[in-house]
Amino acid sequence: MPYMKIQTNAPVSDAESLSKKASSFLSEQLGKPEQYIMIAVEPVGTMLFAGSTEKTVFAELKSIGLDDSQTKALSEAVCGFLGNELGVPSDRVYIEFAGVPRAMWGWNKGTFA
Repeated sequence: MPYMKIQTNAPVSDAESLSKKASSFLSEQLGKPEQYIMIAVEPVGTMLFAGSTEKTVFAELKSIGLDDSQTKALSEAVCGFLGNELGVPSDRVYIEFAGVPRAMWGWNKGTFA
């Protein structure tokens, strides 16, 4: 049920490897089974942030049960992960967090409600 999309202009030499690392990382951070985690890595040609085309990331993190009280620690952890994997400084990362109600997340012909 957790979903993270990583859009970046940083060089991504192996999107599959990055996806696998992100899946394991997110499972650990959220305490959710990796079998439910979905990761999308979208390298883009051009991204502009703060008037610069230096390495940057926009990440979306959505999950059932994601609470406001978790986002500060998750932001620190996700920024650290992206810095280690892509060399993007934390001040060049935006993260959109979304907590999704169980009934609003579909899977396997049903929902998690």
